[in-house]
Amino acid sequence: MRPYALTGGRTQYDGHDLDMVALIETLDDPGEPGQVHGLRTGGRADALDPEHEMILSLCRTPLSVVEIASDLELPLGVVRVLLGDLLDRSLVRVRRPAPVAQFPGERVLKEVIDGIRAL
Repeated sequence: MRPYALTGGRTQYDGHDLDMVALIETLDDPGEPGQVHGLRTGGRADALDPEHEMILSLCRTPLSVVEIASDLELPLGVVRVLLGDLLDRSLVRVRRPAPVAQFPGERVLKEVIDGIRAL
């Protein structure tokens, strides 16, 4: 029940696809817990939930999505939804993981092994 309550029933974030290893970084100083941040809904500014505040505090030093989930002891899907809320408010930045380097082909590996054997 608790994860469902934390996300208001949402099971995924509709914006960015948040990779598990993407780095999240706080953009502005969140200040005091409960401080009101820029999102306006229905004519009023919404205060952040404690979980949002904890994420902002953790991400003063960039952390991966999976590290945040581990530190908060929350399911990965819940953390992705909470991060989406912070992205919508422009309070965090996502740094995409670097693409995995292309591995050498089988032919190249065989040539290297043959070269080593020849020594």
